[in-house]
Amino acid sequence: MTHSNVAYQVMWNRLISVVEEQAQALVRTAFSTSVREAGDLSAGVYDVQGQMLAQAVTGTPGHVNAMADAVAHFIRRIGRENIFEGDVYITNDPWEGTGHLHDITMVTPSFHHGTLVGFFACTAHIVDIGGRGFGADAASVYEEGLYLPIMKFAERGTVDQTLVRIVRGNVREPDQLIGDMYALATCNEIGHRRLIDMMEEFALDDLNGIAAFILDNSRRATIERIAALPRTSADGVLTVDGFATPITLKVKVTVHEDRIVSDFTGTSGLDKKGINCPLVYAKAYACYALKVAIAPEIPNNAASLAPFEIVAPVDTIVNAVHPAPVALRHIVGHFVPDAVFNAFDQIVPGLVPAEGAGCLCNFQVSLRPRSDAPAPPNARRSEVLTFNSGGSGARPAFDGLNATAFPSGVMTMPVEATEHAGPVIIWRKELRPDSGGAGKQRGGLGQFMEVGAREGHEFDIQAMFDRVDHPALGRRGGGAGAPTTIVQNDGTKMNGKGKQFVAHGRKVVMAFPGGAGYGDPAERSKDAVMRDLARGYISAETAMRDYNLSAADIAVVNAAVAKGEDL
Repeated sequence: MTHSNVAYQVMWNRLISVVEEQAQALVRTAFSTSVREAGDLSAGVYDVQGQMLAQAVTGTPGHVNAMADAVAHFIRRIGRENIFEGDVYITNDPWEGTGHLHDITMVTPSFHHGTLVGFFACTAHIVDIGGRGFGADAASVYEEGLYLPIMKFAERGTVDQTLVRIVRGNVREPDQLIGDMYALATCNEIGHRRLIDMMEEFALDDLNGIAAFILDNSRRATIERIAALPRTSADGVLTVDGFATPITLKVKVTVHEDRIVSDFTGTSGLDKKGINCPLVYAKAYACYALKVAIAPEIPNNAASLAPFEIVAPVDTIVNAVHPAPVALRHIVGHFVPDAVFNAFDQIVPGLVPAEGAGCLCNFQVSLRPRSDAPAPPNARRSEVLTFNSGGSGARPAFDGLNATAFPSGVMTMPVEATEHAGPVIIWRKELRPDSGGAGKQRGGLGQFMEVGAREGHEFDIQAMFDRVDHPALGRRGGGAGAPTTIVQNDGTKMNGKGKQFVAHGRKVVMAFPGGAGYGDPAERSKDAVMRDLARGYISAETAMRDYNLSAADIAVVNAAVAKGEDL
């Protein structure tokens, strides 16, 4: 049966809604707060060749774009002759999944009338996978936790209980992890049911026709956008903290008639600690950066990603191969878009934002009963991971977003959810005034955060921060964002990365970085400056120093604030 283009467009939209329902099912059923509260997940549907046809809007570019390559690995490893109805496959392979052991990817074949018609896949970040715990301290991937090769979680509907027992015996939070694994399998099943509903409604025996329609149109539309760009190349450079020594990302972006090549030759080599990034994850964010710059409204699928080619020499920090430690691969991966934008801004000026906070401001606390004195009987061990964000970079026509994760897109976890996950107390969480870089468009604000343990507990904190020594740099005359700071409440300095002990009664005081400004601050409208001052985004000193606001204007703002008036 043949279908019109209109019918295929309806089916395409339906597929996107199917995978969004798949993702929302995972959000509702997952055990880990990183999935439920932060949305650190992805979901997608694939054709029988393993090509991604549609992805959920909910999710992160690192997961989705890396997962775009994963299903082909599953098909190859499992073998087509071993794919049966009722199967569910699993892996956390960093190089054939989404970049580190803390991401579990599940793939489920979808059968219709006994015939394989496609696959569903989903990925979620899980809080603990054993080993050293989530952090940068490992010297190889073998230390970073339990490795699950591509294998069957279930065959013909029967879960492999031996696998479940092995997993339970190797992780700190076994109920949480096993719960997440079942949640992943369930969300794929929901996607499958909705797909079959659609196929029956449109009398489809397979997805070949709709797959060809999606992929052909996406490829053509993306190449049209690329063809409209100048045929030229430019170099982008970005230096960030790294673990013990700074790392530099270098990329040459070259626009061809039908593709864009991003070549990371010249980028720093591998780090001894676990901030190295597999190519699949660096590729995911390099593709994302260019796609949002030139074709943001074209749906994400295998064909719309294909014209973005990524090249990086082996053993650079963006092409780490086994057995490099990669637990915090997001730290490097989240900076890839800023490096790419630094190049692309020279090709198409006035389009991309200034540098932002980049990587997420995550930390994990490992809590336990205090060891310096008798602990209360209710003291317990717990692992609590919290996702937080600095400010995003200012855009050519808009201010940067406050405490917003770009490029990852995950949400900041609510304090209530974090405190519910274990005996941790978030004493302070608020926007950080003056942290956004000055500019015609101001950078987004970072945030303050203060964390401690409940009475009777001590803890280790795994810091996963950057931009301590290398704040976000402005574009086109904009100012830099504020750097990251981390200290204990007695003034003891702490490192931006690594596991560090915090004694009973102590707190960790953090200030997350701001995004950089865009354009000359002298061109910012007085109304915008006065509004920022009234909202507490900037201080009077900053208003006068960076924006030349007069004492009389500041008095007007103060009077309006005192009356409760909005400027």
